[in-house]
Amino acid sequence: MLIGELARRSGVSARMLRHYEALGLVRPRGRTGSGYREYGADDVRRVFHVESLRSLGLSLREVGRALDDPDFAPARLVEELARRTRERIAAETELLTRLDRLRAAGPADWDDVLRGAALLRALGAWNADDRQRAALAAEGGPVPAEALADAVLREPDPYVAGALRWALARTDGSALAPLARGLDSPAAEVRERAARSLAALPADADADADTGVTALLRRALGHADAEVRDHAALALGARGHTEAVPALVAMVVAGRHDVDAADALSRLAGEGGGMGDRVVGLLAEGLEPGGAGAAARRRIAQALADIPGDAATRLLLALTRDEDRGVAVSAAYGAGRRGE
Repeated sequence: MLIGELARRSGVSARMLRHYEALGLVRPRGRTGSGYREYGADDVRRVFHVESLRSLGLSLREVGRALDDPDFAPARLVEELARRTRERIAAETELLTRLDRLRAAGPADWDDVLRGAALLRALGAWNADDRQRAALAAEGGPVPAEALADAVLREPDPYVAGALRWALARTDGSALAPLARGLDSPAAEVRERAARSLAALPADADADADTGVTALLRRALGHADAEVRDHAALALGARGHTEAVPALVAMVVAGRHDVDAADALSRLAGEGGGMGDRVVGLLAEGLEPGGAGAAARRRIAQALADIPGDAATRLLLALTRDEDRGVAVSAAYGAGRRGE
């Protein structure tokens, strides 16, 4: 058959068949007496093989190797093609996400589009300084809160993460959904970043709302991850929410962020309504036999020094007789401060 017939049977244009011939992918069996290329059934199959391999994403050079090299390993090639495809899908997905975020930001003109695109690209830059500058420049700019939240969840550099939390705290609050997902991440570092970012968001206007920052912090207070619980307790305590008291006391006893937890307990205890006695009672439970070692008792004594009320004074005086000298000295110092 001539090239026109091969083109009709294979669906490949005569021009492309000539290109294949120039690359050595398809070779006519010979020429007619008039000099026209002549092809057989094997050539038709060869063209189909070329097209099939091209449909998998092989370059024409790779197609030639696959068809002609007897030592060519198809399994390795298929794995390489799968890897390239995954990378391409990831890149396209990232591009789609970036476009959706630009659209959600409601750009008013091309300047907004260009600035937003540049900031989104910079948030994913390799250099930490570039990411930090992008985070600082994002305040009030065309970068949605969701993009900032996603960036902070994957940010390993503490200085960049701090800048991102600063920018996130100045958004409209639409970052709650990605932060909530971050709290349930299988990766501990992502959960910690989500909790820190959530704690840095401004308090809700309605502290008793069933949705919003406070509601999410309350949910995080019961999280299985102690680091998530701690950040939630500190944030709730700073906002005056007394349900954080048991978690704050546990932090003092365990020595996790104990100085910050003691400060929060002091503020909550000073609000009256018997809260001081409740805090002291929970701290006293940590002193029960088998409940706390000397280091924990010392931290409890230090926390009691700033808790108002007679109950805290009585417990401090009891601790001045502790068998551990460090605990006794800390309690005596705290009791002395209360008498100043």
